[in-house]
Amino acid sequence: MNILESHNIELLGHSDLNGKGDGMQLMRNGDYLYVGHMGYNGVGTSVLDVSNPCDPHVVHQIPIPENTHSHKVQLAGDILLVNHEQQLHAGTPFSAGLVVYDVSKPGEPIQIGFLPINGFGIHRIWWVGDKYAYFSVREEGYDGRFLMTVDMSDPTSPRIVSRWWYPGQWVAGGEKPTWGSGPTVRAHHVIVKGNRAYGGYGDAGLLIFEVDDGHLRLISERSWTAEVGGSTHTHTALPLLSHDLLITTDEPLKDNCQEAKKTARVFDISNDREPEQIGILPEPQGDFCQRGGRFGPHNLHENRPEAYVSEDILFMTYFSAGLRVYDVRDRTKIKEIASFVPEPPAGQKTTQINDVYVSSDGLIYVTDRLRGGVYILRLTEGG
Repeated sequence: MNILESHNIELLGHSDLNGKGDGMQLMRNGDYLYVGHMGYNGVGTSVLDVSNPCDPHVVHQIPIPENTHSHKVQLAGDILLVNHEQQLHAGTPFSAGLVVYDVSKPGEPIQIGFLPINGFGIHRIWWVGDKYAYFSVREEGYDGRFLMTVDMSDPTSPRIVSRWWYPGQWVAGGEKPTWGSGPTVRAHHVIVKGNRAYGGYGDAGLLIFEVDDGHLRLISERSWTAEVGGSTHTHTALPLLSHDLLITTDEPLKDNCQEAKKTARVFDISNDREPEQIGILPEPQGDFCQRGGRFGPHNLHENRPEAYVSEDILFMTYFSAGLRVYDVRDRTKIKEIASFVPEPPAGQKTTQINDVYVSSDGLIYVTDRLRGGVYILRLTEGG
């Protein structure tokens, strides 16, 4: 495999997911890796044996219903959650809901529960084994995605306990959106730390919530659509509490940078009721806008329990600019310390590195959302 760019990172192994390389979110369970799929090839979740990181191989693939994708995975203990959502621009029939698997035999997931959603389904989930799971959802009666909390005390029977939507989203209740048509004000997901939840909410930007027994109460928000002159599509809000910092990513949705500029922003949240933007992460330099495909920040390694946890080193996927790694210890001099951009597979204009997960042993797993599959990486000396 040819590598277009590698700085302080080495490639250990690669899997094209048995020719179905539309990889999305990843979670590792011992010697096994769970990979969600965009759904272009009829696969919802792949299970890989990664006991030898230089030779990963698929041991199981879970198919998905027609017109559905199951591109997100969340793992805690012996329970794996995956989403069902209508595939983009697809028709009917489709499946919409939350699927619960028993993975006590890691290579052999067994479905034990399902929460149906009356609408288009679930997009992205946050669950670390606590009582509650939090996710973004498209449900009948609402304009766009909003946030839902589910009680996971009994994994065989998840139960909805609360909904939070941005004012104007509950059209069935008589509310009217104050924004124009298109993908504007919509939830992506929250990351929950203690009694706070931090979320990206499309053009509503950064939202910070107080969490009380699974219920969300908005305490602050920041939006920068006017600044960029277009949609921000704010995706992730990652708190780095030991530094009183929070990082947001704005997701590009169009190829060749044909939209408002997308950046990763740095906020001071020493007072989380008044978050203050203090900077922008360094951007990759190169002809990435001309390579085709998307270019811009997307997913962050989210410092989940049982994974690699660091509030000093930040791992970010950047679509055509691959994986970028930052040292954030000095908020006034955040710097890129490592990068990795593989050559795209045959027939694909450019790499589209989508998601990242770093395991407790320091191995880095990233996916390409189109055909590239999974890459297993490791920081080298200097990274």
